[in-house]
Amino acid sequence: NGFFYVFYTAQGSGSPNRLSRFKVTPDDPFAGDPETEVILIDQPDDAGNHNGGDVHFGPDGYLYVALGDEGNANDSLNNSQRIEKDFFAGILRIDVDKRPGSLPPNPHIAVSNNYSIPPDNPFVGATTFLNRSVNPDQVRTEFWAVGLRNPWRMAFDPVSGLLYTGDVGQGRLEEVDIIQKGGNYGWSFKEGTADGPDARRAPEGFVDIPPILEYRHGSGPDRGNSITGGVVYRGDRLSQLYGAYVFADYVSGNIWAMRHEGNRHTDWFNLARDSGIAGFGIDPTQGDILLADHNANRIMRLVGTEDTLNVGFPPTLADTGAFMDLENLIPNPGIEPYEINTPFWSDNATKQRWFSIPGNKAGIRFERQGPWGFREGSIWIKHFDLEMVRGDPASSRRLETRFLVKHEDGVYGLTYRWDDSQENAFLVDESGYRETFSIQDGEETIEQVWRYPSRSECLACHTPSAGLVLGFSTAQLNCSVVRNNHEVSQLSWLKSAGYFQAEPETIEALPAMVSADDSSASLTRRVKSYLASNCSQCHRPDGEALGRWDARYETPVLESGLINGHVVRHEGQADRRLIVPGNLEKSEIYQRISNQGSRRMPPVGSHVLDVEGIDLLKRWITETLPRKTFADWQQHFSNMVPNLELDPTGDADHDGWDNLSEYYLGTDPTFASDRWRLRLDVSRETLFVPNPSGIELRLESSLFLGNAVEWEAIEILETTEPVFGYKGLLESKLEGFNEGSKFYRAAIIFPELE
Repeated sequence: NGFFYVFYTAQGSGSPNRLSRFKVTPDDPFAGDPETEVILIDQPDDAGNHNGGDVHFGPDGYLYVALGDEGNANDSLNNSQRIEKDFFAGILRIDVDKRPGSLPPNPHIAVSNNYSIPPDNPFVGATTFLNRSVNPDQVRTEFWAVGLRNPWRMAFDPVSGLLYTGDVGQGRLEEVDIIQKGGNYGWSFKEGTADGPDARRAPEGFVDIPPILEYRHGSGPDRGNSITGGVVYRGDRLSQLYGAYVFADYVSGNIWAMRHEGNRHTDWFNLARDSGIAGFGIDPTQGDILLADHNANRIMRLVGTEDTLNVGFPPTLADTGAFMDLENLIPNPGIEPYEINTPFWSDNATKQRWFSIPGNKAGIRFERQGPWGFREGSIWIKHFDLEMVRGDPASSRRLETRFLVKHEDGVYGLTYRWDDSQENAFLVDESGYRETFSIQDGEETIEQVWRYPSRSECLACHTPSAGLVLGFSTAQLNCSVVRNNHEVSQLSWLKSAGYFQAEPETIEALPAMVSADDSSASLTRRVKSYLASNCSQCHRPDGEALGRWDARYETPVLESGLINGHVVRHEGQADRRLIVPGNLEKSEIYQRISNQGSRRMPPVGSHVLDVEGIDLLKRWITETLPRKTFADWQQHFSNMVPNLELDPTGDADHDGWDNLSEYYLGTDPTFASDRWRLRLDVSRETLFVPNPSGIELRLESSLFLGNAVEWEAIEILETTEPVFGYKGLLESKLEGFNEGSKFYRAAIIFPELE
C-alpha cells in the first residue's frame, strides 16, 4: 500500500522519540513524501542517548519497536522496570492495521489513535508487576518485552521466527538476547548475568531471562564496548554461515558469527574486523549480509575469501572416486545402494541412492524412532534423472548427483551437474545454479525450471533438529529390497551386514512408512508418511519452521497440532487453520502445497506441483477427516438413551468393545449385536472385512491357534463399493481354502496409534 514506518528523534521541545508512518510518492516508489506523515507514538525524551529505535514487522504482521531506557547512566530516570510509565527500556508490539479484535491503547501523552494493541500482548489486563500492584488502565500494553538498556538493532530469523537483539551494556558486559513474549531481560537489576546498578532493589524471587551470549568490555578478539545487533544468515553464497547469527561491536570492530542451541551459544567465532558498524541488513536478491559503516559513511557486503570458498572439493563426479563405472552408475566397493518407503517430491525426477559408512562398519547408532547417529566421514549419494518426454523412461536425462558428507560439526552438501554429453558431472558453484528444460507432455511442451541447490540450500532441509541426514531412518528404510538376486528386509540386511552399533529389536515390530500410492494402507497413514517425508525436517519440536506443528511420522495425528491448528501467517484470513476437516479452502497446508508462489511449501527447490500428493491430501481432508468428534458421537447416543454414560474406556453394551473403539468402528454402543466382525463367503472363498473411514486394517491367517504360532499376512485384493457408514468392504481371496482348518484375524489400527 506504499506505507513505510520510521523511528527518529525529532527536533523541538523534549526531543521526542517519534514513530511515524509515511507513504511513497505517487510517481516514484523509491521516494517518500514527507507531507504524508502520520505520527503513531511521540515520546518526550530528557536525555540524548539510549534511544534504541529499530523497527521491524514480525512474521505475525505486527510492528515491533526497540526502545532504550531514555539515557544517562544507571537508569537514573527510572524507566527500566516499569510497565505503567512511559515508552522506554523494552520492545513494543503494535497493530498498525487495526485489525478486528485488537484493542485501543491506554491514554498517554505520547499515544495517538493511529494504531491498536494486539489482544494477546503479554501485559494486556495486567494488575501486578514485580510483586506490586499496577493500574491496568495505565499499563503500556504495547510492551512485548521489558528490562532492556539500549536494544541496538534487532532482527527476526526468517526461517525460525526468533527475534534476536543486541543490548548495549553499561560498564561491564554486552549481550545478545532472544526476545520472548513477556520476557524481562533484567536491566537495571542485572547487566548481562552480572549484578546491575539497581541489584539491591530487585524484588524477592526476581527472575530474568539471561542472554544467550555476553562478552566483556575491552579490545581483544572476544571483547568490545558497544554491541551492534545483527541478522541470521540464510543466503546462498556462504554455506558455512547458514543459520548463524552475525553481529558486531561498534567500538572494537569485531564482526562475529554465533550459533546456539536453545538458550545457550554453542559456537562463536570472528569473521572480520571493521569499527563503526552501526547496523546490518539483508540483500533480498540472494540473501547477502549488508553492513552499515557509520565511520566511513558507506554500506558494505560480507563476502567469502578464496580460502573459505575453495576448499579442495573434487571438480567432477569422476574425480570423487564414488563410481567405478560412471556410465552405468556402478559404485565402488564400500558404497551400497538403498531404498526408502516415501520419497521427497522432486518435480517428477526419478532417484537412485547410495551410502557409505567408513571404518569397520558398526558406524550407525540405531534408533527405533527419530534420527539415527552416524560416524564422521559417512556419505550419502543421490542421483536425479528427468524424463524429457513424460511417461517415456528412454527419454530420461541425467541432471545431477548430490553428496551429503558427515563431518565433526554437522554435514555439508555438494552438487554435481551433468553436462550435455551425459558423460560426466561438474561441481556446481557455492551459490547453486538454475536451468530450464523443455518437457514434452502429450501434445504440450512445458518449460520446467530445475534448481541445482546451493550448499546453503542443502542445510535448509538437513537441519540439526531433524538429525541432519534425511530419509535414512527406521520408518523410511523398513522395506524389502533385492540383494544378490534375493528379496530381503533392508533393515535385516543392514543388521546382518554389521552396520549397527547395537542390535535393533525384532524387525517385524518396527514402524514403516508407506508410499503415497499404496492403496493397501489407510489414507491417514499415507498422508502421515507424505508429510513426514516432505515437511518433518522443519515442522517438528525444536524445528526451524514458523508453523509449530509436528510432521514426524511417529506423532499421532491428534497430537500433531494439524487438525484446526493455528496458522502463523494467515494473510488476513483469520479463520484459516492448518487442516480443517472437510474444508479445502480453509486448510492452509492444502493451499500451500497446491498453489505456486512465494508461500508454496515445501519452500526449497521445487517448481512443479505434486499432483498425486495434492490429491492424496485432498482425499484425506474430504473423506477421512469429516467424521463426528467423539463428543458429538457421545451426545448423539445420549440423546437417544437417557442417563447413558459413554466414557472412552467404558463398554455400555457389554459386547467386549470399549466405547472409543465403537466410535471409530461405526458401531452402535447401545446394541451388543451391532459388532464389527469378519464375514466369510464360503461359496466365493472370500473374506470380507468392514473398513470404516480412517481405520487401517491388517489381515492375517494361521493353521493353528496359540501364543507361539506364526501368523501370515493376507493380501487385500480390492475394495468393494462403499456402503453406509463405511468407506467400503475390504475383501481377500483365501488360498488353500479347502486344504484343512485355517484361522483368520484382523488387526485394527486406530488413528491415535499410527
